[in-house]
Amino acid sequence: MAEKNYNAENIVVLEGLEAVRLRPGMYIGTTGSKGLHHILWEIVDNAMDEAANGYADAIAVIIYPDNSISVEDNGRGIPVDINKKHKKSGVELVFTILHAGGKFDNAEYKFSGGLHGVGASVTNALSQWLNVDIYRDGKAYKIEFHSPKYGKKVKSGIIKTPLTEVGKSKKRGTKVTFLPDPDVFATEVISFETVRNRLRELAFLNRNITLSVEDRRVLNDEGKHPKHVFCYKGGLVDFINYVNEAKTKQSNKVIYLEGASENFELQIAIQYTSHYGENIISYVNNIPTTDGGTHETGFKSALTKCLNEYARKNNLLKAKDTNVIGDDYRDGMTAILSVRMQNIQFEGQTKTKLGNPEIKGIVESLTSERLDLYLNDNRNKDIASLIVKAGINASKVREAERQAKDAQRKKNAMTGAVLVGKFSSCTGKNADVNELFIVEGDSAGGSTKQGRDRSFQAVLPLRGKPLNAEKKHKAQIIQNEEIRTIVYALGTDYDRDFNIADLKYDKVIILADADQDGAHIRAILLTFFYRYMRPLIAEGHLYIGMPPLYKIEKKGVVRYAHDDRELDTILADLKSGYVLQRYKGLGEMNGEQLWDTTLNPRKRTLLRVTIDDAAEADLVISTLMGDDVEMRRTFIFEHANFNKVDVFATKLAE
Repeated sequence: MAEKNYNAENIVVLEGLEAVRLRPGMYIGTTGSKGLHHILWEIVDNAMDEAANGYADAIAVIIYPDNSISVEDNGRGIPVDINKKHKKSGVELVFTILHAGGKFDNAEYKFSGGLHGVGASVTNALSQWLNVDIYRDGKAYKIEFHSPKYGKKVKSGIIKTPLTEVGKSKKRGTKVTFLPDPDVFATEVISFETVRNRLRELAFLNRNITLSVEDRRVLNDEGKHPKHVFCYKGGLVDFINYVNEAKTKQSNKVIYLEGASENFELQIAIQYTSHYGENIISYVNNIPTTDGGTHETGFKSALTKCLNEYARKNNLLKAKDTNVIGDDYRDGMTAILSVRMQNIQFEGQTKTKLGNPEIKGIVESLTSERLDLYLNDNRNKDIASLIVKAGINASKVREAERQAKDAQRKKNAMTGAVLVGKFSSCTGKNADVNELFIVEGDSAGGSTKQGRDRSFQAVLPLRGKPLNAEKKHKAQIIQNEEIRTIVYALGTDYDRDFNIADLKYDKVIILADADQDGAHIRAILLTFFYRYMRPLIAEGHLYIGMPPLYKIEKKGVVRYAHDDRELDTILADLKSGYVLQRYKGLGEMNGEQLWDTTLNPRKRTLLRVTIDDAAEADLVISTLMGDDVEMRRTFIFEHANFNKVDVFATKLAE
């Protein structure tokens, strides 16, 4: 094979925003639903930075009928004067130059979620058009950008109408309106529910800031456009009451702590419920840190230290007693932790885990100081004693669980693996490619076993419904045969002993029928994984299989539809002369059909389960799987759609 010439002419330099258009995944992760919302968050976060630093107190988001979106704040307005070095206005630099912004030296923004100055320009690059209206110094300005096509090539985010003074105005702030480019995001559209949840979260984290969202694409039952307005005076206290709304409280009292040091601010809200396990929801400069980090580590250390000291001081722990470990003090605890800081260092590209090593000590010191004062205030004696006694009781329960687990391990060793007779392993030993299908019932299990590629696909049929982990204690859960076999199959153990390094499969796929029973089993399994194997979700290993609902055959040609919309499209194409079959369950498909539609990695569609919003996920699980019947009924009537799973998952087409 002759070598091709390789010289300087082969080096391609992408100018302006071309790099964003060519490789959008580098900047927004995906061009699916999550990426589409990401370009909105970039603009919302810019407005939020104005508010968080005291320059604005209102942000409004509007979704228009053509799927364009506007974000308006009443802050200072993006600068319109000319930058002497670049000979361009401030607004033009922000929207056309990567790594241009006012957040690098902390002079204008003490705290900011933006790290690299790429947000606004990326949104511009991936929009069909983007307009900016600026109100400052008594004047109104406008600049317009677009991304025109020249043949097959797109020129991204170039100026259509230069910055122009359009009149006088008493308003102040910035309004950014943009249309996400359908060539980039295909059929994806902005979700009103997703925007609503994020703005509610921001309102909780930034008390006394008003955030609103209006959807002008639809009308509600009252003939009006759906609109929500959020403003919370109580901040994190209101937030934790919202998260725990569906839970039984050990005490209605919320422990609220705040503290500050140089260029650092800390807020913590703590509440104890009757639910098992802990739930820590943390943020850094309004960014959710769903994988935790050094701020959570510092908080946990301080909590354990303060509670043990209080227990000793008040004779709740005797001299002969060992200290209670942190896991036991956090059993039943919900905590919301919000820090504001400079020079953020996240681990990885996803901004989900804080890495700054110095933050552990700062949070630990501030938390210890404030929590010690709180616990030793006589007005808080009842709740302090309640928490310590609950921790001591949890340590006793944990010891009972350990003994039960040890006994079960010995029993398994004597009787053989608990999975014999129902679990069909795969022959391959490479955990990076192997898959485990958890299927509903022996009939579906049989079809799945016949259709799978046994070199990398294992099958675990469930013979009955697992226990609802939201209503049972851990000792009861692990006694359930279905739960026990799942834990055994994955090899990771669970809860405190969970170890992601021992996971035997890259993908764990829940495969249930598309009916109410199947939806219930999915919800039960998702609840267990969320409560006791959360890293499985956080690291992207949990999926939901999407078998077709319909089989359509005409003249020997077979097609499948996953939902009614896809069915309507196929039937409109075929017109007549077809035979339609609706599958009642996976067992109605033979192995070959199941492989072609659901198991084959080249053809199937999977839903990858994610936790983008930990607070909302916790509330949904507590509502759907908890004890409050009325809240569950209300939620189901508002949200139920049995052909769709979008509360827990985002679509991943392989």
